[in-house]
Amino acid sequence: MLCLTIPASAVPPLQPASKPTEPASRESKAAAHGDDKLSVTHHELKVAGQTLKYEATAGTMLMKDEAGKARANFFFVAYRKESGENFDVAKRPITFVFNGGPGAASVWLHLGAVGPKSMKLDDAGIPTGPPHALIDNPSTWLDATDLVLIDPVNTGYSRAAEGVKPEEFFGVDRDIQTVAEFIRLYLTRYDRWLSPKFLAGESYGTTRAAGLSGYLLGHSGIDLNGIIFISSVLDFATISHSGSNDLPYILFLPSFASTAAHHKKLDAELMKDRSKTQAEVQAWAVTEYTAALARGDTLKGDERAAVVKRLARYTSLSEEVIDKSNLRIAPSYFEKQLLGDGRRIVGRFDARIIGVDPAPLSEDPAFDPSFSYYLPAYTSTMTAYAHQSLKFESDLPYESLNGGRVQPWSLGRDGQGFLDVATTLARAMRENPKMKVMFASGYTDLATPYFATDYTIGHMNLSADLRRNVTRVMYEGGHMMYHVRESLEKLHADVGGFIRNALPSAE
Repeated sequence: MLCLTIPASAVPPLQPASKPTEPASRESKAAAHGDDKLSVTHHELKVAGQTLKYEATAGTMLMKDEAGKARANFFFVAYRKESGENFDVAKRPITFVFNGGPGAASVWLHLGAVGPKSMKLDDAGIPTGPPHALIDNPSTWLDATDLVLIDPVNTGYSRAAEGVKPEEFFGVDRDIQTVAEFIRLYLTRYDRWLSPKFLAGESYGTTRAAGLSGYLLGHSGIDLNGIIFISSVLDFATISHSGSNDLPYILFLPSFASTAAHHKKLDAELMKDRSKTQAEVQAWAVTEYTAALARGDTLKGDERAAVVKRLARYTSLSEEVIDKSNLRIAPSYFEKQLLGDGRRIVGRFDARIIGVDPAPLSEDPAFDPSFSYYLPAYTSTMTAYAHQSLKFESDLPYESLNGGRVQPWSLGRDGQGFLDVATTLARAMRENPKMKVMFASGYTDLATPYFATDYTIGHMNLSADLRRNVTRVMYEGGHMMYHVRESLEKLHADVGGFIRNALPSAE
């Protein structure tokens, strides 16, 4: 398995843009660095019937190399609960939050789940606009932890400095190093080195978080209290349908079954008890199905027919379609075929969401309704929020998700195969045995299926005591399970409990 080792010389080390000063107050701290463009505002909202007052700092932090050359302006939004004069930095946790892509800004978690404001959704979890609107978020994580939302270079309002090629920040190693340096600098400038420290990432953000767990510990001297992985992918062999790699076909199957059940496409017996059905599908996937795929072209006759029949039962696809696909069902094919008789497609990020298929005879879905409905909503609400409420002014476009702006981005390392940062995380857990991790997944996520996460956790070679540091939670919904109101509330409660249990006082 690939071991992600980050070379210290991968890119020039980033350093503070100016020597830190000692301002008289935390508010003035934000304005103490002339190279930074920051706005500090104060707000409040109701959480669980209590008024929560908080300070928001929005802006860009200029990063320089050791020679004093400007490298990048990192955009971030930080929320700090206002706790009065008796604020104890050692007792108040801080969590650094980011999304993935690569090419995604933190807005998805920011206005979807963790921040004090959230995008208004209807009862089905779909944006109500246009025009779109923001509302108070009583499920904000701010009641449990201070928050720093980070946008890597070429996402959000973050950009490379003048004369610096953005490509210098693209790629697994460089991304980890530069985000780590932002975290180190933030802890220094805002006096948070003694705070309990957490990371939270979604999708490729979980890849970044796992890589950071080792880099922060070994290169920055930062030992984390915990990491929250949302819709995770740590071992890309589990989701990459490439060549003779059959593993994804096995690990996607339980999510196909869950999706088919949601759309009431399974037979009545399987619809009675989802937990029982999911357990049955998972057990069959890692035994008989795995053995069948391993036999390749030698699987014939009645044995092959039996596998075809079982796959049809668990996915609701026709036996003819499954046979023609050589028993290997790719997610895009499933998205296209599940409701194909009604000229409908299901979403990749959330297969609960349906769109009209404009090209029924094509092989792949024309678009992803669980993405296209949300991108303009998140972009417009974040742009308005930054300007109107956070008082941050910029004429740059806010890049919510644009993978084309962070290319080329290599997910491999020197021809060594699939990217695997699960080994990095496992090593960090062994070297920092007090660090706890939480994995959150949605049942109908066809981008990072939950069973792939289970498989990855089960292959991290953790000792029994370290296994007790792993929390595994499932939710209704897909990749962004927080679009489901019940899941948003459950995630809030689960994260709050996880953070409390990961604090030193909990031991």
